Amino acid sequence: MSLYVAVDFGSTFTKAIAVDAGSGDLVARAEHRTTVDTDVMDGWHACRTALLAADSGVARAEVLACSSAGGGLRIGVVGNEELVTAEAGRRVALSSGGRVVAVVNGGLTATSLKQLRAERPDVVLLLGGTDGGNSAVITQAASVLAKYRWRRPVVAAGNVEARAPIAELLSEASVPHVLADNVVPEIGVFAPDSARAAIREMFLAHVIGGKNLSRDPGFAAMVRAATPDVVLRGVEVLAKLHGDVAVVDIGGATTDVHSVIELDPEDANLGREVVATHPVTRTVEGDLGMRWSAVPVVAAGIEAGLISADDAGLAEAATQRHDDPSYLPGGAVEASYDETLARVAATVALRRHAGRQRVVFGPGGRVIERSGKDLREVDLLVGSGGVLRHNGPEVAARILGSVSAGAQEEGWLVPSGARTSVDSDYVLAGVGLLADLDPAAAEGLASHIHGTVDAGH
Repeated sequence: MSLYVAVDFGSTFTKAIAVDAGSGDLVARAEHRTTVDTDVMDGWHACRTALLAADSGVARAEVLACSSAGGGLRIGVVGNEELVTAEAGRRVALSSGGRVVAVVNGGLTATSLKQLRAERPDVVLLLGGTDGGNSAVITQAASVLAKYRWRRPVVAAGNVEARAPIAELLSEASVPHVLADNVVPEIGVFAPDSARAAIREMFLAHVIGGKNLSRDPGFAAMVRAATPDVVLRGVEVLAKLHGDVAVVDIGGATTDVHSVIELDPEDANLGREVVATHPVTRTVEGDLGMRWSAVPVVAAGIEAGLISADDAGLAEAATQRHDDPSYLPGGAVEASYDETLARVAATVALRRHAGRQRVVFGPGGRVIERSGKDLREVDLLVGSGGVLRHNGPEVAARILGSVSAGAQEEGWLVPSGARTSVDSDYVLAGVGLLADLDPAAAEGLASHIHGTVDAGH
């Protein structure tokens, strides 16, 4: 039996699965604490030992990996207009598996460059100008990066007419860079794929090695992309099998939402966005998490009307989890606090991802407007994260089932009536890693995700 091994070097745990290359069956799985304090490959070697004990074929398997260790992929965005640059840059960064740590609008100066440098982005994404439009701002930004000898990788994805001068400026200053197609070639159009591929290229060529996570050259050879990028690719495979899909991943520091849906052209006139909605989307909520971000989860829940401001026990529990991220609940009461935090994190994250609709009355009469991405017709809602994987289907059913409560009355475009399940063996990253290398194995793994349990409906 020929095997693949898919490895995710996570921020907290390194997870590995062995997958049958013929069927996509899950053969074995293992996990170990991510060993950033020594060498991240130490955690992988521990996982490999466990996989070998389960199946000797692992010794001959092709190994594929993704990584979010060492803080993941940090992206700074530089562009023209705040509305277009911030939104387009944020979407590209998130769909590429990164996190936006800084946005500079209106070009780049020595002062704003200093501020950008302080945020320590791994990659800078240069945007600006529709194709054939203004190229002065993006070219000037490239000249500032060149003048001050910027040394971190740059992806230029603005006005295509600015490509030649940008390439000349950055090349003469020895700034590592990649030229990509314009992310916003015209107002109302969003084209992230070329920039997404360029960011992945820079992540592999410069970021992985630059984080000094391992002295072993095998680490860089294993890693194919940033973990969130790979997971989103896995969701695309899942959507081929199930239709419209949304995944909510509740972590210790963030809650990520991935969605792949078929957009309805008839709804295009309902949006009021300069940057068009894209079928494949990822968002990251840095204030919603089970441990490091537990305190702001309570604040978000109160603001959304999901929990009472008078619940002192929950507030105290959130503070305890923030102060001790390794805390494990003991007893039913503490477990109920975790469930409440997870319910709020999932609900608020999905609301932010999906947006809402409202009725507006104007000179033309009654008009329905939407902001965000309509997930109401999602066929499958998948939950991920330790709180869902380790607490059984009943808890998962309550958490995932709560996201639609009150949504219709308040206009939230979140999943309603979708089938729900939990990626209990954490294989979506494996599906994404296999998606382009072996599509049949990827679909096989996605079609019967071993350990995935029904969480209601």
